[in-house]
Amino acid sequence: MHQPAVPRALRGTTVTATPFDPRALLAESRLGVLATIKADGRPQLSPVMPYYDRDADVLYVSMTEGRAKTVNLRRDPRAALEVTSPDGWSWATAEGTARLVGPGTDPHGPEVEALVEYYRRAAGEHPDWNEYRSVMVSDRRVLMTMPVDHVYGATIR
Repeated sequence: MHQPAVPRALRGTTVTATPFDPRALLAESRLGVLATIKADGRPQLSPVMPYYDRDADVLYVSMTEGRAKTVNLRRDPRAALEVTSPDGWSWATAEGTARLVGPGTDPHGPEVEALVEYYRRAAGEHPDWNEYRSVMVSDRRVLMTMPVDHVYGATIR
């Protein structure tokens, strides 16, 4: 039986037997690619800054109302998020059904409060919460929450 050629970039490497926890990579990653489904069924890929709450097994992403990913999720809430380690040798993908909160019109309403909580968990305290709240309303920001239904990944060494 013919063995497929190994890509040059991977020659001399193997998939390790070292235990790999894709949820750990999700938790430490602040850059990822969100896949949503376009109206014609093709994937829409968008760079995002996710926050993964490992205890709750939920992903959070702030996005803007009217953008392709938001429009797609309102029509079909199925999504996947992929993250890669800084060295590029490990990756994790989480799949689930997204829920969208917002946009809000009140800087102190529940939609904006959800975005404040997301920011605190992902980045800590903001230097000016009043400004942040105002921008969330004026930018028509939406919070995506996605309970993780399935997660997988690998590390290549």
